[in-house]
Amino acid sequence: MRKAVALSLIVNFTSFANSAELTGSAGLDLRYYLQDSLYPQQERTYASAYLSPEIYAEFNDGQDTLIFNPFYRVDEHDSERTHGDIRELQWAHYRDTWETKVGIGKVFWGQTESVHLVDIINQTDSVESVDGEAKLGQPMVNVSYFTDYGNFSVFVLPYFRERTFQSTEGRLRPPLAISDAIYESSSEESNLDYALRWQSSIDDWEVGLSYFSGTTREPELITQISDSGELSINPYYAQIEQVGVDLLKVSGAWLLKMESIYRQGQSEDFAALVAGFEYTQEGVFGSRYGLGYLAEYQYDERDDNFFAIAQNDMMLGLRIMANDIAGSEILVGFVQDLDATSTYSAYIEASSRLSANWRWTLDGYFFSSDDQDDPFFFLRRDDHIQFSLEYYF
Repeated sequence: MRKAVALSLIVNFTSFANSAELTGSAGLDLRYYLQDSLYPQQERTYASAYLSPEIYAEFNDGQDTLIFNPFYRVDEHDSERTHGDIRELQWAHYRDTWETKVGIGKVFWGQTESVHLVDIINQTDSVESVDGEAKLGQPMVNVSYFTDYGNFSVFVLPYFRERTFQSTEGRLRPPLAISDAIYESSSEESNLDYALRWQSSIDDWEVGLSYFSGTTREPELITQISDSGELSINPYYAQIEQVGVDLLKVSGAWLLKMESIYRQGQSEDFAALVAGFEYTQEGVFGSRYGLGYLAEYQYDERDDNFFAIAQNDMMLGLRIMANDIAGSEILVGFVQDLDATSTYSAYIEASSRLSANWRWTLDGYFFSSDDQDDPFFFLRRDDHIQFSLEYYF
């Protein structure tokens, strides 16, 4: 019996090893801040490097897959940005109209460009990207059922990941360093969260409905005074319930997009919405270039939350596509607070391939606010540009 089990394990391991594929990326970043810092210990230039390999394998005639995607970054100055994470370590099994995934995974929900309201499964890796697109791996059990009436998914999330924040040496942070997290749940990071999602294509529409119950991924920042009289900022993670809807309509060159949520359980219950369009014009002036025109309105009922930056704002953007073999593209965006003319932000994202393996990106982010209660007030001297050189293997 033992010999049979051992032989089976050897056969399965050999099959896995033969089918495994190693891909991934590595890169060097140089970030330069255009102004001197607001706070001591901060620098104007930050260099960093990262490595993100990925191992993917199929076995049992493609019915089972395994993916392993670790990530590690070393930063020149910011000790909290020097960090590692397992983005994915997940086994998936496919059978007929069922899909089961177990392990650490990444899930994205949403349709809009400027804000992703419904995207709540994975925690934001704030030290990794300014725009909140980078996410930490989330332990989960995910079962999906695919039907003619849409795709139904259930997520059980047994462990919570705290949001990452910059150290005192890092830029893009509040005036005080972020201290220890506080949880509403007595189980803290071991609280059992769960989520439900239905997604379907109806004529020209992509429709998604979602529900989440558990520890919020977006903490509230609380200022506290220690026994020694020192001030600190502590992230407070409440227990919430959130329902969401996301829509995408494709009509020729037009994309109509919308995301909306209602959340209760934090210091104030609230609704939020982002809606807009993207129109693509190909062959501009008879050239190969394409232009994408973007506009989105952002609304959030919250009055006093550090992360509620899209309360009554308008985003306008322009995407320039070279339609060349290098995949060259530039995206420029501007977000204006409609309640305060001095509060706005802008960004530029440009990228192109140098070869089949090499790619460069140039990103710039700019912030302005005269309102001391606005989050951008603390970032008003953190305008920066970042050049990255990445190798894909």
